[in-house]
Amino acid sequence: MSSEIRLTPTSYIVLGLTEAAGEATPYELKQVVAAGLGDFWSIQHAQLYSEPERLAAGGYLAERREKGGRRRRHYKLTATGRQALRDWLKEPTADLAELRDPGLLRLFFGAEPKPLSEAQLPVHRKKLSDYEALLAELGADAPEAIRLPLEAGIGHEREWVRFWSKIAK
Repeated sequence: MSSEIRLTPTSYIVLGLTEAAGEATPYELKQVVAAGLGDFWSIQHAQLYSEPERLAAGGYLAERREKGGRRRRHYKLTATGRQALRDWLKEPTADLAELRDPGLLRLFFGAEPKPLSEAQLPVHRKKLSDYEALLAELGADAPEAIRLPLEAGIGHEREWVRFWSKIAK
């Protein structure tokens, strides 16, 4: 039974990751986010524990609780959840990305640009290197769903390296 609840980006993350896993605990969802999704979508870990319960109450996920031990909750997509995910994936978005960059925030409030750029450049170069290495490791046969966001991340990091290099001069 589905009650009308508002689905958020976090809802769709939980639905999508649960579908990919078949069944998942909130801890397993947190691990998947930390392994890659977190590189392009920030999400508080606490939300990965509360959102599955909310989605289960709304009929989008089914919950199975372990009988003994830690009594972990395992979640699985329902038909309602699967349909909501499919509908969301079919709907193109024109929403702009949210930008929450600590370096830009400091620049906005008057931080010295050169020392800030010297701190920012190595982290963006490292992230760029990590993305490029991952793309090379995955190779040309990488699924489009992984390859395209990774290519976007590479472009993003190249631009940050260009931006901070310009400020460093």
